[in-house]
Formats: sequence, structure tokens, C-alpha cells
Amino acid sequence: MRARRGLSHTHVGSLHAPDAELALRNARDLYTRRQEGVSIWVVPASAITASSPDEKDAFFDPAADKVYRHPTFYEVPDGVAHL
Repeated sequence: MRARRGLSHTHVGSLHAPDAELALRNARDLYTRRQEGVSIWVVPASAITASSPDEKDAFFDPAADKVYRHPTFYEVPDGVAHL
């Protein structure tokens, strides 16, 4: 669901429905009770590919050796107020 003030969709939960149209209606009724949503995506569980929590160390390990991804790697010049 994307909230009125949000810039992107966020996962808010799961539900079961016999088809996509009913899934949208159920999601609307369940997750936007306070009229805070502007857009909803529903995706069949069979279309989701996820990493395994059991393999998290091996899966995410390559990201640890890329120091340039951390903001501490860069020097901020004097006089720069906002990046």
C-alpha cells in the first residue's frame, strides 16, 4: 500500500482471496480502514521469490566488502550544508 504522504509502496500484510479483484477489495477493506491509502498492489504468493533467512550470512556477505556504500567513506567538503 502507498500512503497519502508516502512516496513508495510498503508491505502491510497478507490475505487470501479467490481472485485478483477480490484480493484488491479485501486489501482495501482490511488495510485502508482510515482512508490513508492511495494505491494498493496485490501479488499472488506464487509470484514472489524470496531469499531464505537461513542463508542470510552467505547471501548478504558480498555487500559487506563494499565500503564505498557507507557514507563514512566520503569526505564532505567544508561549506556544504545538505547532501
